[in-house]
Amino acid sequence: MSVAQKPDNVAAVMKVFSVLEGLAEQGEVGLSELSQRTFMSKSTAYRFLQTMKELGYVRQDSDTEKYTLTLKLFEIGSSALGSVDLIDVANVEMRKLSDLTHEAIHLGSLDEDQRNIIYIHKFDSHFNLCMQSRIGRRNPVYSTAIGKTLLAWMEPEDARNILSSVDFVAHTEHTLISVNAVMEELPSIRERGISEDREEAELGVRCLSAPVFDRFGQAIAALSLSFPVVRYNEEKRAEYERLLHDAGKRISHGLGFHGYGFSSASETL
Repeated sequence: MSVAQKPDNVAAVMKVFSVLEGLAEQGEVGLSELSQRTFMSKSTAYRFLQTMKELGYVRQDSDTEKYTLTLKLFEIGSSALGSVDLIDVANVEMRKLSDLTHEAIHLGSLDEDQRNIIYIHKFDSHFNLCMQSRIGRRNPVYSTAIGKTLLAWMEPEDARNILSSVDFVAHTEHTLISVNAVMEELPSIRERGISEDREEAELGVRCLSAPVFDRFGQAIAALSLSFPVVRYNEEKRAEYERLLHDAGKRISHGLGFHGYGFSSASETL
């Protein structure tokens, strides 16, 4: 089927990628040459180029009037690659943690507006009674252990700005429902390397979380261990924290960060 025979929206997408590929191959190209390379009229090619300029994917030299790609596509590709690398590295350590604890293990990061966390990888509990979740699910940043971990590794002003844009909802009687209540917990979380959800997101569920760092030392994700309160054992708290730190440290090592300095995390379990 030719491009002209395809539905308009599909044909438009194909033309967009044709323009992008033409620019990528040529490096710098004028409108006439690009229209010839992409087999579309100059007016059509011009419309696509102008839209791509407005979106930041293309720039035009003011002297030569030729078009080139910006680094925006590279940024998007790098972000996607980073996520794939993170999940690949984390998968091994999360499986170990799952085998050791038999509880639900989650890896989460901030979503686009940073007011929610999104689960990007998980291992289900071995038990029937467990936290219900799915990859791609979002939860508020203020009521989750993962969210509070990621807030703790921001500049305090940035964390406060994010929380100030949140509409706080009391999901349970234990939910923290003010900016100050969450901010007060962040210094101790950063000092200990562990945050806790004390039935704040869901009644009957407690979570502990530790950070994961990229090679630049940025907390790009957090790892959590979730328990029904009936199986949570406070006497094992130190062991839970050690296991999370071990896993977080090794994931961070796998991403190129070697300054993970919480507790006495053992390298051999």
